[in-house]
Amino acid sequence: MATEHDRRPIWALPQPAGRKPRYTREQIAGAALRIADAEGFGAVTMKRIAAELGAGTMTRYYYVRNKTDIVALMQDAILADILVPDSDLRGGWRDATAAIARRTRHVLMAHPWSLAPLNDAQFGPNAMRHFEQSLAALAGTGLATPARFELIAAVDDYVSGNALHAVEALARARVAEADPAMVAAAVAYGIALAESGDFPQLTAIYEESTSTQAGEPAGPPMTEAALTTQFERGLQALLDGLAARMNISHRTDG
Repeated sequence: MATEHDRRPIWALPQPAGRKPRYTREQIAGAALRIADAEGFGAVTMKRIAAELGAGTMTRYYYVRNKTDIVALMQDAILADILVPDSDLRGGWRDATAAIARRTRHVLMAHPWSLAPLNDAQFGPNAMRHFEQSLAALAGTGLATPARFELIAAVDDYVSGNALHAVEALARARVAEADPAMVAAAVAYGIALAESGDFPQLTAIYEESTSTQAGEPAGPPMTEAALTTQFERGLQALLDGLAARMNISHRTDG
């Protein structure tokens, strides 16, 4: 039986066997994700997972050794959902890379709490599968391995950053909807700053917007649809730039 001091990743340990009741790692991960989605990552504990599974208590070290193992299982479950169908990888490199990017962002936004707490998770089998798919998407580009790694990293950085921005924007929109008086006070303060002359670029934008439409100037998009459209524009611009910079032939687009 593994102990808390066993430094091997959970994936290198055998699944529990020969004892009832038995829970699979997938069941434990699913319970942990349900708790985090409903109550936040901080609510995920072994006691809470046991209650979610209806297990009463779970023998220490038998299923998982510590919170590190739980985090690893949670990230691997999320990455399993990020995997795209093989058919998405059979077109050109842009379509395949974009499909992976869209799916990744969609799943991250479905678990908004995961954008920071899972950063230190142990590398698991579905992380390998996700990376394998990303490499397969670029297999026909003729890029050397370091260039493929660079392209994947650039897209991953864009996707994770955009997902974080979108989650924050939607959270602010919910707060604004719940407290319109706070929004009105914030807008009034922003207008006062714009009119102070200390922010010439913002003042010019404010004056342009108020001269072409009645009422308050429009803010950044705060709906999920608008944010997704913004993501798509940025993704295509990024892929355009990477294709040009890395001199990827259009013939690889299928």
